[in-house]
Amino acid sequence: MADNEEDDLSYELDEFAEPLPEAREKPMAFFDHLEELRWTLVKSAIAFAVCAGVIGVFLKRFNEVLTWPLNSVRSDYPTFQLDLGTTSVMEGFTVVIQMCFVGGLIMAAPLILLFLGQFIAPALQECELKLVASGCVAAMVLFLLGICFSFFLLVPGTIRVSIELNQLFGFITRWTPGSYYGTLIWLTLGVGAAFEFPLLIILLVHLGLASSAKLRGWWRHSLVLCFVVAAFVTPTPDPINQSVLALSLYFLYWIAIVVAVRVERKQAEARAKEDQG
Repeated sequence: MADNEEDDLSYELDEFAEPLPEAREKPMAFFDHLEELRWTLVKSAIAFAVCAGVIGVFLKRFNEVLTWPLNSVRSDYPTFQLDLGTTSVMEGFTVVIQMCFVGGLIMAAPLILLFLGQFIAPALQECELKLVASGCVAAMVLFLLGICFSFFLLVPGTIRVSIELNQLFGFITRWTPGSYYGTLIWLTLGVGAAFEFPLLIILLVHLGLASSAKLRGWWRHSLVLCFVVAAFVTPTPDPINQSVLALSLYFLYWIAIVVAVRVERKQAEARAKEDQG
């Protein structure tokens, strides 16, 4: 008799119990996760190797693309001797390694992010997955935007300033491939990384560590910070290039504030729905 009463009670409780949400993935053992991580790293390495190999096969054409800023400025100074020359036996080999490694990493970055996303996606909720996916896409777009901004604007401007200074002082130009590609890599990757800072601002607002009102109140500090970052990224003390980069970063700062306002509005709407529910 007691057993029948317990069964009836458990049946009634089961009727009122809310169904548990289905898991996004089946439970996996620790070593199974390690195996998934290993295959993620293997696929990322293969993607990088393939991209680096493609650059190695088409190395001459790839080099023509990378020397576009130099050649575009050279046409403005037809009488100025501007040829790259190596000063060591292994300098050409070093340049090839830089091209394949950095170029392969940039080309393979979308695939690597995709593989990492596939690895962590099962552990995320639906809203978290959308947030991470949109953040990755925004990060890639901002990074490529920074690379293009630097390649087509800042690098030619830096070369032009250097030529003007050499002509002013009558210096003999002896640029090496290592110095040119080093400057190119530093500027493009540095500016690409600097263009990521709006995502950091939006993340701080999303976590409640900052607000759009405070960001608007910090406009003077942010302007000074943008000029400091521009002075650190640009390799020459040229005020024009530094100002162009600083003002571009400052423009992104205000775009981040606009996005932050939308984030705050959505958070307020979500809290209002929770209160009504």
